[in-house]
Amino acid sequence: MAMKPTEPVEPVPGAPYADEPRLAAAPMGARRLVVMLAFEGARLLDVTGPLEVFSAAARLGGRYEIQVRTPDGRDITTTAGTRLSSDGPGTAADPPSLHTLLVPGAEELTQGRFPPGLLDAVRALAARAHRTASVCAGAFALAEAGLLDGRRATTHWRHTATLAARHPTLSVDPDAIYVRDERLYTSAGVSAGIDLSLALVEADEGPDLAREVARDLVVFMQRPGGQSQFSVPARTPRPRHDALRALLDEIAADPAADHSLAALATRAGLSGRHLTRLFREHTGATPAAYVDAVRLEAAQAFLANGETATVTARRTGIGSDESLRRLFLRRLGVTPSAYRARFRTTTR
Repeated sequence: MAMKPTEPVEPVPGAPYADEPRLAAAPMGARRLVVMLAFEGARLLDVTGPLEVFSAAARLGGRYEIQVRTPDGRDITTTAGTRLSSDGPGTAADPPSLHTLLVPGAEELTQGRFPPGLLDAVRALAARAHRTASVCAGAFALAEAGLLDGRRATTHWRHTATLAARHPTLSVDPDAIYVRDERLYTSAGVSAGIDLSLALVEADEGPDLAREVARDLVVFMQRPGGQSQFSVPARTPRPRHDALRALLDEIAADPAADHSLAALATRAGLSGRHLTRLFREHTGATPAAYVDAVRLEAAQAFLANGETATVTARRTGIGSDESLRRLFLRRLGVTPSAYRARFRTTTR
């Protein structure tokens, strides 16, 4: 049964997913209608990942009703060859309203090829949805339908440059797991749709249910939207310079070691000025900024696994609790304690 959209309330500062709007609870007995708009050639995990999150939430007490719709109401076949049945056409007058519209991705969307009727269905359903979200290349459908004009968005890292070039009014974040701009959400590649869906469940039903869902699906952790799609070492091209390559490996292997400019330059047998030039050329950052980024990621992992701020600061080389707090606020916009709270139950 379709439901009347709820009204948003202000997020609680420092709460888990504090950057997400906390939606008002659904009226007693009402259910939030979630519609997945699938289409011929959609990527299977883009469809099933979010649906598993919302169906698990419903099974565990969340008030969700789930439908899979297609542009013309016909059954479709995904990229994996799996056939999915449709609950109806996306352009139908019913439901008169829905809570969440989800749009999956497909490689052909990144090439500007949209299945017949898809964009009309996106516009029709989004006009009646409380919020609209895309998974991976589904952002291209939202953008082509005109929903993302002048907004922030993200997509799979392979396609962020294409999305930005094709839709110059967009502000594309090439690194985020997911991005929210008012009631529009876009997420990165494939599994990021699960992260986004967990965040949406938490916004609706609170952190306890979201963490129960994460445990049920054996998801190690709920990644916040601003977290990078890749770790610092993984997204840094391997430098051709032997000494610099060795330094990057040392920093990744032991973030807590002495990685001051003087120490790095001595180990590399280079002057500080020369080493700084090499870092800028090959990593796009100064040595200090690169080390801070690696230590921040290490600190995130320690906190997610339940370590205290004091232990985390010491084991990552950040130093003091206050230094850790400043780094988290500057780079992530949350305190270490708020970040740790996000994972307190999912990692048990």
